[in-house]
Amino acid sequence: MARRASIAIISALVLTVTAPLAAHHSISAEFDQSKPVTFTGTIKQIDWMNPHIYTHVEVKNPNGSVTVYKVEGGPPNALFRQGWRKDTLKVGDTVTVNGIRAKIATSMNVGVATIKTSDGKTIFGTGGGGAAVRAGGAPQ
Repeated sequence: MARRASIAIISALVLTVTAPLAAHHSISAEFDQSKPVTFTGTIKQIDWMNPHIYTHVEVKNPNGSVTVYKVEGGPPNALFRQGWRKDTLKVGDTVTVNGIRAKIATSMNVGVATIKTSDGKTIFGTGGGGAAVRAGGAPQ
């Protein structure tokens, strides 16, 4: 009887810890697929950290103001296996981003994104499906 109680408690603890992790990785939990966005700007910062990398892209608006979008990528290890390196994108590079906006209107987060460099390379920011490719779709 004590063994069953221990197993039940351990199972409950495991579910308590893992459930938020599963929810975190749901694209539809944070991003609104009905809000596609495309913009061109300059890379201001790149954060290589787990669980996702973030590329901060500064966009100059027609009225002179500046918006900084935070483009979410996949996990560093997955992106590295796909051909990304820390120097694939550099601060100061001009890029065009296609992705979807966050559900929260005030958030500048962008997910499910591709980043196109000024020399024509398209980089898929997700960790599960797209590898870095050259213009025209040829793998690097």
